[in-house]
Amino acid sequence: MAPLVEPPVLALAGPDHSRIEASAQGAQALSWRCRGSERLYLSPNAVFLPAQAIRGGVPVIFPQFSGLGPGPKHGFARTHLWRPVAQTDLYRLSFALDADDATMALWPHRFSCKVSLSLDSDSMTIELTVHNRDEHAFEFTAALHTYLRVADLSRSLLLGLEDVPYRLAADVGLMHAADDTPLRFDAEVDRIYATPSRPLRLTDGDSVLRIAASGFADTVVWNPGAEGGARLHDLEPDGYRHFVCVEAAAVLAPVKLAPGASWAGDQRLTLEP
Repeated sequence: MAPLVEPPVLALAGPDHSRIEASAQGAQALSWRCRGSERLYLSPNAVFLPAQAIRGGVPVIFPQFSGLGPGPKHGFARTHLWRPVAQTDLYRLSFALDADDATMALWPHRFSCKVSLSLDSDSMTIELTVHNRDEHAFEFTAALHTYLRVADLSRSLLLGLEDVPYRLAADVGLMHAADDTPLRFDAEVDRIYATPSRPLRLTDGDSVLRIAASGFADTVVWNPGAEGGARLHDLEPDGYRHFVCVEAAAVLAPVKLAPGASWAGDQRLTLEP
């Protein structure tokens, strides 16, 4: 039996000592350093093996969010090997994925995807594009499952969703009224918010991260809490205290693509002054 080989990890240096590291497996950002500190959470117990999901960073969810469909949970894009794309932009790193026999066995549509990671002095942008190369229309759900690092989640606030209705991820079709208050994290959170009208802000002590998205209609907020975190074998003990996932997502209404059509969505993370 041939030995297992860890997927390659590529690095991109940006202005003012910013830096990204990304795995070709899943086109997944693993690290974003900005102003001298790490801004993404990557579990020290994360597994780096072919065809296994990596706990942390920014997993790319496509063509199925969670269990909302007949395919693998959260789709196959996060565990598939993507190919690096040659770049002319100094501060951009891109990966591509095309339908093949393995993807067709899971989702019978011909497509091409691209993920681009871009750096600026105080920001990182992740863009996902999907092109329908099939003879028939298809639908998909997707998300950028972004693990944002915080020093102590119990002291963090997420602002900007106060007036936005949401669905609990475990519910189907049942929408809850807006909370009219910033989101605090004192227990498990797993919510899908419908079409936020403005950028969000995540506080972490004196640090404020601005979270903006385009193309994606929804925002998912997730943290497993103490009990849920303890059930995750690839999460460090009490690791749930050090991240919250704030995800640009297309979940409540699947994206519909005609033959030859394309769709794009992005998430921009900016460290405020």
